[in-house]
Amino acid sequence: MIEGLPGKLKELRSKYGLTQKQIAERVGVSPSIVSGYETGERTPSTEVLLALSHLFHTSTDYLLGRKAPGQEILVDLDGLTEKQKAAVILLVQAMKESAQSDT
Repeated sequence: MIEGLPGKLKELRSKYGLTQKQIAERVGVSPSIVSGYETGERTPSTEVLLALSHLFHTSTDYLLGRKAPGQEILVDLDGLTEKQKAAVILLVQAMKESAQSDT
């Protein structure tokens, strides 16, 4: 069992308004396996852990307990040009600097 994973999965499932069956369909396992992840009776494979992180737009580090919630958010930049990707990165950096100066 991965410490804290069951609670995180339940919280994320609730946040995204998904059922165990919907999660199971999206990550390629049965609903009973998803239930096992949420009770701590089962541990997801690397492939399923990665699929869960993509589904919930979070990092595997967060699911594994290595990052606090909100410290890392994955943003899908597929389809953007390199110039657009750079603009997104600059925007995030400017927002971080602004937040630091506000404190």
